[in-house]
Amino acid sequence: MMKKKTNFDLYLVEQLKSPDFAEKFRKAGEAWDIAIQLASLRKKSGLSQKELAKRVGTSQQQISRLESPSYEGHSLSMLRRVAEVLGATIRVEIQHKKHQTFSLPMVAEPQSIYRVKRKN
Repeated sequence: MMKKKTNFDLYLVEQLKSPDFAEKFRKAGEAWDIAIQLASLRKKSGLSQKELAKRVGTSQQQISRLESPSYEGHSLSMLRRVAEVLGATIRVEIQHKKHQTFSLPMVAEPQSIYRVKRKN
């Protein structure tokens, strides 16, 4: 059974036809995804924002900004520092706009998901 589209769903479909709106919507989604990933990794590590900040060598306010969906000032170097403390890695993906999807351009993944094959 298909879910009936709400007025908001119909409005959003209409708004996404505008390239400017679609770009802003995509960027907001990226920032939201990064914020959720960072907060989730931090919580799984059992750290408060203050404890993480101390280990990273920054302020609790900076960690709070990184975990805010509205923050767009993420630097790759800061994300790497945070990921290192949390036992994760950063993956950056750049795609040609022609093939662009609404996938994440920056992903923090626990290092444990990678298996490294060593040559003997």
